[in-house]
Amino acid sequence: MIAQRAHAVANGLPVVSVNRTGYELDPSEATGGIQFWGSSFAAGPQGEVLAQFAADAEEARVLDIDMRRTETVRRMWPFFRDRRVDAFAGITERARF
Repeated sequence: MIAQRAHAVANGLPVVSVNRTGYELDPSEATGGIQFWGSSFAAGPQGEVLAQFAADAEEARVLDIDMRRTETVRRMWPFFRDRRVDAFAGITERARF
């Protein structure tokens, strides 16, 4: 959860992290199967948790996320203001083989 919240902060954007929940058998029977953790969540642009979903049950919700807040947060925390866009020119070009 912390890494995804950090991505929200670093980019000044809301992040929605989705994870499966429940148990799934291994069809090959090589293992005992896998238990998925669930706990999907949505984080705001300052890393705050906007919604937390169950770890042990399927859930579906519609969340209202204020995208205008991104501009406000980016003005408060201007990480992108000082970036050197010229330094990234090479990675935006199509690879030639």
